[in-house]
Amino acid sequence: MAAPLGNLESQLELFIENVRQIRIIVSDFQPQGQNVLNQKIQGLVTGLQEIDKLKSQVQDIHVPLEVFDYIDQGKNPQLYTKDCIDKALTKNEEVKGKIDAYKKFKANMLSELNRTFPNELAKYRAIRGDE
Repeated sequence: MAAPLGNLESQLELFIENVRQIRIIVSDFQPQGQNVLNQKIQGLVTGLQEIDKLKSQVQDIHVPLEVFDYIDQGKNPQLYTKDCIDKALTKNEEVKGKIDAYKKFKANMLSELNRTFPNELAKYRAIRGDE
Protein backbone atom coordinates (compact mmCIF):
# COMPACT_ATOMS: atom_id res chain seq x y z
CA MET A 1 0.00 0.00 0.00
CA ALA A 2 2.93 2.33 0.69
CA ALA A 3 4.36 2.10 -2.84
CA PRO A 4 1.21 3.33 -4.65
CA LEU A 5 0.88 6.18 -2.16
CA GLY A 6 4.55 7.02 -2.59
CA ASN A 7 4.17 7.07 -6.36
CA LEU A 8 1.13 9.32 -6.10
CA GLU A 9 2.88 11.58 -3.63
CA SER A 10 5.93 12.01 -5.86
CA GLN A 11 3.73 12.70 -8.92
CA LEU A 12 1.77 15.30 -6.94
CA GLU A 13 4.99 16.93 -5.76
CA LEU A 14 6.26 17.12 -9.36
CA PHE A 15 2.91 18.55 -10.45
CA ILE A 16 2.97 21.17 -7.69
CA GLU A 17 6.53 22.15 -8.58
CA ASN A 18 5.54 22.48 -12.24
CA VAL A 19 2.60 24.72 -11.30
CA ARG A 20 4.91 26.83 -9.12
CA GLN A 21 7.32 27.29 -12.03
CA ILE A 22 4.47 28.21 -14.37
CA ARG A 23 3.28 30.81 -11.88
CA ILE A 24 6.75 32.35 -11.82
CA ILE A 25 6.96 32.41 -15.62
CA VAL A 26 3.48 33.89 -16.01
CA SER A 27 3.89 36.50 -13.26
CA ASP A 28 6.87 38.02 -15.10
CA PHE A 29 5.99 36.98 -18.64
CA GLN A 30 8.39 37.89 -21.41
CA PRO A 31 7.60 37.02 -25.05
CA GLN A 32 10.88 35.11 -25.40
CA GLY A 33 9.70 32.79 -22.59
CA GLN A 34 6.73 31.52 -24.60
CA ASN A 35 8.47 28.25 -25.57
CA VAL A 36 9.40 27.53 -21.96
CA LEU A 37 5.82 28.29 -20.88
CA ASN A 38 4.47 25.95 -23.56
CA GLN A 39 6.81 23.18 -22.35
CA LYS A 40 5.73 23.70 -18.76
CA ILE A 41 2.06 23.60 -19.74
CA GLN A 42 2.69 20.39 -21.68
CA GLY A 43 4.44 19.04 -18.57
CA LEU A 44 1.37 20.00 -16.58
CA VAL A 45 -0.87 18.01 -18.91
CA THR A 46 1.52 15.05 -18.77
CA GLY A 47 1.58 15.27 -14.98
CA LEU A 48 -2.22 15.18 -14.83
CA GLN A 49 -2.20 12.13 -17.11
CA GLU A 50 0.31 10.38 -14.83
CA ILE A 51 -1.77 11.21 -11.76
CA ASP A 52 -4.86 9.88 -13.54
CA LYS A 53 -3.04 6.59 -14.26
CA LEU A 54 -2.26 6.18 -10.57
CA LYS A 55 -5.85 6.59 -9.41
CA SER A 56 -6.64 2.89 -9.89
CA GLN A 57 -3.84 1.98 -7.45
CA VAL A 58 -5.25 4.12 -4.66
CA GLN A 59 -9.00 3.88 -5.25
CA ASP A 60 -9.52 1.59 -2.23
CA ILE A 61 -8.02 4.13 0.16
CA HIS A 62 -10.67 6.03 2.06
CA VAL A 63 -9.84 9.43 3.49
CA PRO A 64 -12.19 10.97 6.08
CA LEU A 65 -13.72 14.20 4.84
CA GLU A 66 -12.52 15.91 8.02
CA VAL A 67 -8.94 15.55 6.74
CA PHE A 68 -9.83 17.81 3.83
CA ASP A 69 -11.32 20.30 6.28
CA TYR A 70 -7.96 20.31 8.08
CA ILE A 71 -6.18 21.00 4.81
CA ASP A 72 -8.65 23.77 3.91
CA GLN A 73 -8.00 25.38 7.31
CA GLY A 74 -4.26 25.30 6.66
CA LYS A 75 -3.63 22.62 9.28
CA ASN A 76 -1.30 19.68 8.88
CA PRO A 77 -3.47 16.67 7.92
CA GLN A 78 -1.25 14.43 10.03
CA LEU A 79 -2.62 16.21 13.09
CA TYR A 80 -6.04 14.75 12.29
CA THR A 81 -5.10 11.38 13.78
CA LYS A 82 -3.68 13.00 16.90
CA ASP A 83 -6.81 15.11 17.34
CA CYS A 84 -9.02 12.04 16.87
CA ILE A 85 -7.08 10.16 19.54
CA ASP A 86 -7.28 13.15 21.89
CA LYS A 87 -11.05 13.40 21.34
CA ALA A 88 -11.43 9.65 21.93
CA LEU A 89 -9.44 9.85 25.17
CA THR A 90 -11.53 12.80 26.36
CA LYS A 91 -14.76 10.98 25.52
CA ASN A 92 -13.43 7.82 27.17
CA GLU A 93 -12.76 9.73 30.40
CA GLU A 94 -16.22 11.28 30.23
CA VAL A 95 -17.89 7.89 29.75
CA LYS A 96 -15.74 6.34 32.48
CA GLY A 97 -16.90 9.09 34.84
CA LYS A 98 -20.53 8.35 33.98
CA ILE A 99 -20.01 4.62 34.52
CA ASP A 100 -18.44 5.26 37.92
CA ALA A 101 -21.33 7.58 38.84
CA TYR A 102 -23.89 4.92 37.85
CA LYS A 103 -22.02 2.28 39.87
CA LYS A 104 -22.10 4.54 42.94
CA PHE A 105 -25.77 5.28 42.32
CA LYS A 106 -26.55 1.56 42.05
CA ALA A 107 -24.65 0.81 45.26
CA ASN A 108 -26.43 3.63 47.11
CA MET A 109 -29.79 2.60 45.72
CA LEU A 110 -29.30 -1.04 46.71
CA SER A 111 -28.20 0.07 50.18
CA GLU A 112 -31.30 2.23 50.60
CA LEU A 113 -33.57 -0.46 49.16
CA ASN A 114 -32.05 -3.00 51.52
CA ARG A 115 -32.69 -0.68 54.45
CA THR A 116 -36.25 0.15 53.35
CA PHE A 117 -37.40 -3.10 51.72
CA PRO A 118 -35.11 -5.88 52.98
CA ASN A 119 -37.47 -8.78 52.16
CA GLU A 120 -38.25 -7.58 48.65
CA LEU A 121 -34.57 -6.92 47.92
CA ALA A 122 -33.66 -10.40 49.16
CA LYS A 123 -36.23 -11.89 46.77
CA TYR A 124 -34.91 -9.68 43.95
CA ARG A 125 -31.35 -10.78 44.58
CA ALA A 126 -32.43 -14.43 44.77
CA ILE A 127 -34.15 -14.14 41.38
CA ARG A 128 -31.08 -12.45 39.87
CA GLY A 129 -28.65 -14.82 41.55
CA ASP A 130 -26.73 -11.92 43.15
CA GLU A 131 -26.37 -13.53 46.58
